[in-house]
Amino acid sequence: PPVVLGHEYSGVVTEVGEGVKGLKIGDHVTIDPNIYCGECEYCRNGKKQMCRHMEAVGVTMNGGFEEYSIVPAAQALLLDPNVPLEYGAMSEPLACCLHGIDRAEIKVGDIVCVVGGGAIGLLLVQLARLAGAAKIVLSEPNEARRKVAKELGADLCINPLEDGYYEKFLAFVGGDGADVIIECAGNHAAVESAFKFARRGATILLFSVPKVEATYEVPLFDVYQKELTIKGTFVNPDTHLRAVELINSGRIQIAPIITHTFTLDELPEAIAMQMSAEAIKVIVKA
Repeated sequence: PPVVLGHEYSGVVTEVGEGVKGLKIGDHVTIDPNIYCGECEYCRNGKKQMCRHMEAVGVTMNGGFEEYSIVPAAQALLLDPNVPLEYGAMSEPLACCLHGIDRAEIKVGDIVCVVGGGAIGLLLVQLARLAGAAKIVLSEPNEARRKVAKELGADLCINPLEDGYYEKFLAFVGGDGADVIIECAGNHAAVESAFKFARRGATILLFSVPKVEATYEVPLFDVYQKELTIKGTFVNPDTHLRAVELINSGRIQIAPIITHTFTLDELPEAIAMQMSAEAIKVIVKA
């Protein structure tokens, strides 16, 4: 409070302001929440995601958890009218995943390991496939999520809580690890797994949003001996339109990721469900 939350959403245009071009009443749109100042040194140096004065719809100004939402026209991107609005609501997390994939620099033929099979992990599995990965491994303890990952393109799904999971991983990749590891679970065990799955010369992308105070003791000798590259990734600079194009094209599967739908009146229940192990992605309909 007092900000209305909700930064991953889509809707139908019911009114446009004076001077708005390219949008009309009835258009289906999705919202890019991040608004950059365009004036600080980061914005002027091609690193707008580091903007010193970033605003965000649903974070610093009212967002999507309401029946009607007012947004700057520049933040609204057109969806194909045949695309379900539920899919359009996934464009913001998909845009963040695209920025992560860009940062990971997957090469055609690479072996990729995704650690964590939530909505983000399942999007990243699909993007890794589109990027040309030869083999994709998902590490995820939740059986239902592993099953969905197989449907979406993971070649091998392993349970890191089972005995022999690492040997199974090594046997499948046919070497000493993966070329690119994308950690998207946000806990200590997941980060530890990411380093364990890394082969010599690998890139480790820490995609997840950890707790503010979270720390991890980096195995410095591994970084040295394996010549590891460790990267972070933040929001979605210049990738939201690409996400919309992917959703409009049908190249990304969204339906298997959405597991629960609630009404706006059921928002507390929706948030509780999203925090549970039962859900992958929860949708709220106004």
